[in-house]
Amino acid sequence: MPIQILPPQLANQIAAGEVVERPASVVKELVENSLDAGANKIQVDIENGGASLIRIRDNGTGIPKDELSLALARHATSKIASIEDLEAILSLGFRGEALASISSVSRLTLTSRTESQKEAWQVYAQGREMETIIQPASHPVGTTVEVANLFFNTPARRKFLRTDKTEFSHIDEVIRRIALAKPHIAFTLTHNGKIVRQYKSAVDFSQKLKRIAAICGDTFIRHALHIDWKHDDLHLSGWVAEPHFKRSQNDLTYCYVNGRMVRDKVITHAIRQAYADYLGSEEYPAYILFIDLNPNEVDVNVHPTKHEVRFQQARLVHDFIYQGVQNALQTSVELGRNETATVQSLTSQVANEPFQTPLQVQEPQGLWQPNQGSANRAAAGRNIFQPMSDYAERNERNTVGKSTAEKNIPKESAVEKSAKFTPHVAYYTKTSSISKTARQTYGELLQTTQTAIASNIQSVPEMPFEQSSHILRTLALVEHKALLLQQDQQFYLLPMKRLQQTHIQLSLQQNNVPQQALLIPIMFRLNNDQQAHWKQQKIFFAQAGFDFNENLVQHRISLSKVPSCLRQQNLQQCVGNLLNQNIDNFTQFLTALCHQLDYAEIDIFSDAVNLLSETEKLAQQQAEFDLSPLFIAIDWQTYLAQEQ
Repeated sequence: MPIQILPPQLANQIAAGEVVERPASVVKELVENSLDAGANKIQVDIENGGASLIRIRDNGTGIPKDELSLALARHATSKIASIEDLEAILSLGFRGEALASISSVSRLTLTSRTESQKEAWQVYAQGREMETIIQPASHPVGTTVEVANLFFNTPARRKFLRTDKTEFSHIDEVIRRIALAKPHIAFTLTHNGKIVRQYKSAVDFSQKLKRIAAICGDTFIRHALHIDWKHDDLHLSGWVAEPHFKRSQNDLTYCYVNGRMVRDKVITHAIRQAYADYLGSEEYPAYILFIDLNPNEVDVNVHPTKHEVRFQQARLVHDFIYQGVQNALQTSVELGRNETATVQSLTSQVANEPFQTPLQVQEPQGLWQPNQGSANRAAAGRNIFQPMSDYAERNERNTVGKSTAEKNIPKESAVEKSAKFTPHVAYYTKTSSISKTARQTYGELLQTTQTAIASNIQSVPEMPFEQSSHILRTLALVEHKALLLQQDQQFYLLPMKRLQQTHIQLSLQQNNVPQQALLIPIMFRLNNDQQAHWKQQKIFFAQAGFDFNENLVQHRISLSKVPSCLRQQNLQQCVGNLLNQNIDNFTQFLTALCHQLDYAEIDIFSDAVNLLSETEKLAQQQAEFDLSPLFIAIDWQTYLAQEQ
């Protein structure tokens, strides 16, 4: 058979095989079109599980008469016009294939009216012929799409449809997922003329919680922790269930990227890893999470169904989600241990009274404007992506885990007066309501804490030199390569690379080295010499926080966990170089490892000071370790003699 271009009808049916899997796929594509058209009311009517009729009616902007026929053509869309648009997609649809594919396997009627038109117009297409008929119709502003006799011209596909009940359950799940992501949209779902679901528009926080309760159940709400975690262009928000809230099936896992419902392995792995300490192998978490990021950093043009995405910085996104969820769960555990914690369930507030101070939990919006620095961050707990000063760490320990009701303290309180000393620390909470007495007591406690911290901060520059004659002072960062230090009248240079090496070395000598699991284990195939060195060094690797799985019969080892301080390094190269060396003891192992690491240049003075402070804390844990050999004494006499 010679090579030839396929007829449009055949091409559309091939595309339909990818896009239209079952009636639920049709509902998803058409509802997303309604959302892209700006509709805030969408009605979905289903008959016989969608096999007989699917009708989607919305109050969106509508389609002009001149574009009705074009709307059913393949690769015709109003959502993108250039390659640049494809690289920054914000709409739910963009391929221009859905209507053409659906109309090729059904009898499709599209009726629409724009606000500028006095009358509505209707276009009809049926099956393979794809001939369109346009005629006037009566219709309000908006669009109605009717899909009748799905797969009537492809009997093989129709045979694969399940029972009406099963197909409708898939449609119901699609509407549930979309309703969670779009709380301000009103949805009505009917089956064979009976209203099955009716979600009213949810504007304020209590209404959104009612919608979540209607979809996920009151039990989920009672155990839900709210997350609002930001770093630059990354934003993680939503709800995760408490650690003890376990599911026997994976039926309460909803995840969205830029408002699009997805099933992504990177996200799922990060969440599952955060729950690893709390769930068994046959137990599942429950969550509703929204990941918002720069559309240039994510590719949604991966699969025709658009359920899969691909992140440009998958490791960063993975670690970001993992840290946010893990901190939420840890905070929940800490609050649960505190018998004096006053936490009231969300359900009681929803049922009994409106929120006095609604949380700023809105549908995730684009956060890809220029970064405004730390003021743009509202992190829940500590954000590992942004360094914190020692003071901020102390203050975080005092403030993390607060319920949001503490934000209801009157403006005249001491908390507001000392707010200038409080970093941006957000919350994980079930949203509590605290009595006036408890609120006043907590305010007095914070006043004492904040005043003490503020006095300590203000007193440091005023301290007389005589009282701190033996204190080691950090004066400046010299050409991004060394810290200038002073002790009494003696000055020193501390090379930054030596300090970084020492920090890594001390970090790897802790009793319990913090570890980070790898998303994809690194495989090493060993020759005879490397295998001999591995048998000699594997105890050193384990002591430094590396976790390997070995298969020496096949001359193979795989790295699954690494020390957290090394997760940004080229681990494949580092481990390979170590296995090419003959190393006899752990000290020699650490020296060889640290000498081949890549150390980022530190160009901010505060970061250099923080690194020195952290290294000093680690050194205090080593009884015989002294940092002074790292110092290079500066002799000023040569320069002072020239002045005389």
